[in-house]
Amino acid sequence: MRTDDPPPTTTGPPPMDLPLKLWLARLSNGLSPVALAQAQADWWLHLLVSPTRQAQLSASALHKAQAWAHYLWRAAQGPCENCVTPAPQDKRFSRPEWRHFPFNALAQGFLLQERWWDEATHGVRGVSRHHEEVTAFVARQWLDMLSPSNSPLTNPQVLQETLRTGGANLASGAANWARDAMAVASGGEARGLQAFEPGRALALTPGQVVMRNHLIELIQYTPATPTVWREPVLVVPSWIMKFYILDLTPDDSLVRYLVSQGHTVFMVSWRNPGSADAGLGMDDYLDLGVLQALAAVQERCPGAGVHAMGYCLGGTLLSMAAALLGARGDPGLRSLTLLAAQVDFQEPGELGLFIDESQIAFLEDIMAERGYLDGQRMAGAFQLINSKDLVWSKLVHEYLMGAHTPVTPLRAWNADATRLPARMHSEYLRRLYLHNDLAEGRYRVRGEPVDLDRIRVPLYLLATERDHVSPWTSVYKLMRLTHSNAHFVLSSGGHNVGIVSPPEGPLASPEASYRVGEWAPRAAPADPQDWLAQAKASPGSWWPHWQRWLAAHSSRRVKARTVSGLRVRGHAVPAPGTYVFDPAAEVSE
Repeated sequence: MRTDDPPPTTTGPPPMDLPLKLWLARLSNGLSPVALAQAQADWWLHLLVSPTRQAQLSASALHKAQAWAHYLWRAAQGPCENCVTPAPQDKRFSRPEWRHFPFNALAQGFLLQERWWDEATHGVRGVSRHHEEVTAFVARQWLDMLSPSNSPLTNPQVLQETLRTGGANLASGAANWARDAMAVASGGEARGLQAFEPGRALALTPGQVVMRNHLIELIQYTPATPTVWREPVLVVPSWIMKFYILDLTPDDSLVRYLVSQGHTVFMVSWRNPGSADAGLGMDDYLDLGVLQALAAVQERCPGAGVHAMGYCLGGTLLSMAAALLGARGDPGLRSLTLLAAQVDFQEPGELGLFIDESQIAFLEDIMAERGYLDGQRMAGAFQLINSKDLVWSKLVHEYLMGAHTPVTPLRAWNADATRLPARMHSEYLRRLYLHNDLAEGRYRVRGEPVDLDRIRVPLYLLATERDHVSPWTSVYKLMRLTHSNAHFVLSSGGHNVGIVSPPEGPLASPEASYRVGEWAPRAAPADPQDWLAQAKASPGSWWPHWQRWLAAHSSRRVKARTVSGLRVRGHAVPAPGTYVFDPAAEVSE
């Protein structure tokens, strides 16, 4: 950590400040009002003293108004070609009802307005890049809220449904809204989640807890083949998610797939921290969560190197462990697989909108109340990033159309929020996101430097095309920081769907595809777009490709290992363990 930085705080603001900060947090959903005001002021004041830019924007507004007026005249006479096309991922106006007058004119006017605001919030001389991005983001949120698709009077689909049902859809929508509002106010679970309890409907792959400490349970899964590959697979998921994203149902479980292919699989299940864990830091997560898990796997599979796989922030932590082990000359790792994991946070994507000194200090103040960040606040940030799909589409579907969105295993998992200890979250945001210490060689673990160049084991790096959390171009950068032979795989889909991609069965996606690059140490093109321009897509899931890679980096098959689980009060603890349910689960063995 930089010596001129203040140490991460777990005590928070002075007592007189805390009530005000908590009240502001409730109003702003955890976003710092000061950070937003600074960004808006930076943009507005620089625009105010830029008459040339004002003139350009005025001319653009006039041009777009003329284009819309011309379109309005043509559309009133019959179907005509649009004057502006929505982004490919924008499905708000894709239904046939939006092709008829006057709704097509409303949609085109709105899209032209979006274009203008995008121009207005970018390219103002003197505005910092971060403030520019925040200002553009805030403008998009307001525009998304004001979209004609969100009003029952300007959405043709809602109007047709209202006429067809005599307004019953609006009555059902009001009931849906009241149900959700009561669930939020009471802190209760959303409708339908009770049917997706881990161990009953989800996380069904057989196994046992074989090790437990204050922070993790380590699950070993029961082999499904008479022989297995000698080298086991250790999976380290992110602690901002429950591990069973990788073991949802039998039809889309990556764990079950690996076991069926003859791999011995161990899974880290993170404990959901409480107020007493406020002082746990990044070093604790590395020691208790990765290094102790790795030691336990090596104890149960003596003499065999470990295929270590980390997902999202778990991959970031695992890369630190691999660098430390490489520097120590520890031969414990056989290979390293990182899924949607960043180590260089210079371009962290839209999550970077919420990372600056003001925002981090505000979060530290919020966490001071209980000693942790509630998972619902983290979920709120993800919803803002993808508000079209996660917020406004729900408004239309459930509150205006009166429909019910079915609860799927993935939706149920997504609602199973986790908490983040105050110290760890502060260190994570400051040292990784704000200062990028890991990629720039300043990161230390209990005084020991973490040098990513010390990673020398074969590297399998996977990113997803539409990842809002870990942009693929940011994930790609790791290959330029290590000294490993590397496979880089770009999968279709997003941060979760691109990972949970079964190769066969009822949940296999016919649209799934992936692209592969293979390079010697630091031989990958510096610009990821150069690689993408010539990379060919292969149809199907990336899972079989990864399994073949694991097999190629394994030595031989051995007799399947018996799972000898941890015993608590004389009884084994079956998967999915206890930490996935109870944050206060007993730690003693």
